Amino acid sequence: MADDALIVIDVQNDFCPGGALAVENGDQVVPVINGLIKRFDHVVLTQDWHPAGHSSFASQHAGHDPFTAIEMPYGEQTLWPDHCVQGSEGAAFHAGLDWTRAELVVRKGFRKAIDSYSAFFENDHTTPTGLGGYLKERGISKVTMAGLATDFCVGFSALDAVKLGLSVTVVMEGCRAIDLGGSLAAMTEKMRAAGVSLV
Repeated sequence: MADDALIVIDVQNDFCPGGALAVENGDQVVPVINGLIKRFDHVVLTQDWHPAGHSSFASQHAGHDPFTAIEMPYGEQTLWPDHCVQGSEGAAFHAGLDWTRAELVVRKGFRKAIDSYSAFFENDHTTPTGLGGYLKERGISKVTMAGLATDFCVGFSALDAVKLGLSVTVVMEGCRAIDLGGSLAAMTEKMRAAGVSLV
């Protein structure tokens, strides 16, 4: 499938059990994704890659707890525990992930003043990561996604991929959610409405 790519979203230690921002049963996506990787000619990985003291960390905002939201210049931002700090063990890919065949690793969230959920754009929804251009140049028009977390980085990546004119499938068995105040149901509905195929 020359025009089809698998995009594996943020399967990193900090999002797996025991990590700083653990998604419940996050490690259960690993065998599912390893099976998908074997079936695709093109594999791209994303990696949350924050500098220490990133503006999305609750620790940088006195009086604000993790999982609360504040207004940033680019809009509402959920504040997180410190996670996926560049070069840390938490930012590394899960040891069980068979990612050696990946053609590209897109690092996101490395600008200190802005977070990046999507594989395609920063949270201002205008600053591109370069992934859209890469896929276009490679002639890839269809993407399949799996990873962490369904209701944040996977969901926003899927919505942005549709906006860029890509055909998008999300393998739900290969995802797990944070589910913050109903965020999973809300994101699932948004993806369906946008024309994302949920399988």
